[in-house]
Amino acid sequence: MRQFIFIILSILTFSPSFAQVGEYRNDFAIGGSAGYTMSSIAFVPTVPQGELGGLTFGFTARYTCEKYFSSICAVVGEVNYAQIGWQERIWDKKDQPVVMLSDTTQSLAYSRKMAYVQIPFMARLGWGRERSGLQFFFQLGPQIGFFLNEKTETNFDRLTETKNQRSSYVVAQDTMAVENKFDYGIVVGGGVEFSNRHLGHFILEGRYYYGLGNIYGATKRDYFARSNFGNIVIKCTYLFDIVRTKNSKIK
Repeated sequence: MRQFIFIILSILTFSPSFAQVGEYRNDFAIGGSAGYTMSSIAFVPTVPQGELGGLTFGFTARYTCEKYFSSICAVVGEVNYAQIGWQERIWDKKDQPVVMLSDTTQSLAYSRKMAYVQIPFMARLGWGRERSGLQFFFQLGPQIGFFLNEKTETNFDRLTETKNQRSSYVVAQDTMAVENKFDYGIVVGGGVEFSNRHLGHFILEGRYYYGLGNIYGATKRDYFARSNFGNIVIKCTYLFDIVRTKNSKIK
């Protein structure tokens, strides 16, 4: 938790500090985004997994405060709905291929999909055009999440003994509900933005989220020592300007 607080303080102090020496900007844009997530959970002891696919969409706001040499500095805040979780890799026997829910010829399959409200707050550096043309960017910051609900998809009775039919003897997670409803971690990403003075900003981005919290208890008395998220997100965002700096030299 101390790591998370340090990251938030660093981001909050990072952005305003540039405004004292760079070219002034006062641009504020809002819009929405939608994308696809690929998620898993780092269990200790290990649970063999594949990436679980899900959807994400939400609201985005961006404030651009200045241009420092060639770097365009901004802060970005979002409120997103996201489907994340894990999909187990189960074999009928040790030497047989991966079993997925879509494969009806195999006997065991399991996935857990959870819904979260995720709120990232990121510092953003961009290079390129601000009003008309392409801009490449990098962004980094903390993210918090609030658990909404979960849904399990499986083709076997979770209370039935199946250890001898699986590639792993770690099965406790199949019958455990999420214990920690609050999630937190670090998000980092980058992408490309196309801007048009009249149409707005069109953004394509990839990002990775590393969870610092666990969905289950992680004390010596708990089964799992670690159960944190790892999410890859590909998303498209559209923003339109609410406030724009009055400077005809900005390209």
